[in-house]
Amino acid sequence: MSNDTGDTDDGRALQVGHLPTFAFGHRSPMWWGTMGLIAIESTVFALAILMYFYLRSHADVWPMTEQGTPPALLWGTVNTLVLLVSMIPNEMARRAAMRLDLRGVRIALVACMLSSLVFLAVRVLEFGTLNTRWDSDAYGSAVWMLMGLHTLHLLTDAWDSGVLTVLMFTGPLDGRRFVDVSENAGYWYFVVGSWLPIYATVYWGARI
Repeated sequence: MSNDTGDTDDGRALQVGHLPTFAFGHRSPMWWGTMGLIAIESTVFALAILMYFYLRSHADVWPMTEQGTPPALLWGTVNTLVLLVSMIPNEMARRAAMRLDLRGVRIALVACMLSSLVFLAVRVLEFGTLNTRWDSDAYGSAVWMLMGLHTLHLLTDAWDSGVLTVLMFTGPLDGRRFVDVSENAGYWYFVVGSWLPIYATVYWGARI
């Protein structure tokens, strides 16, 4: 039993220096914050997709463009493949972070950044082949809303990954930085997972 000064009953001070200063998974406050953010943003994506199909259910013609041409499949499909492949270095970064493997984290983060840049470059081509403008009609607004929301998430995660990459090369480094890498990898899985229903909606919702 300890007294009011924090000493144990044998006169020795209570030592807490051996306790960890960071943790992975649900033991980390960062994990809970990331899960809360994902829950909120998943709701936003779900509402945007519901909006698309609500508008479609009340339209006589879909798409509403004069030519009735849905978005071209090429670049959207290429980007889907890029995202799926990007999960490989992303998982490598997560596992290396949990091992506190600095070299492995550095290599994997660089690969993740390259994947993000490739995806964003192809996304520019995607916007050029949507075959509708954002202000052309309700269909165009719905398509651009879905694409814009996902692109915003890509940009923010690419920025976060870039900052983490720089920090892992320049420091200062401690265990919490590895937790940041692990949680960033978890968020990237959300970015990939959220794209699949958006891809199906944008590219196939006007074809079915």
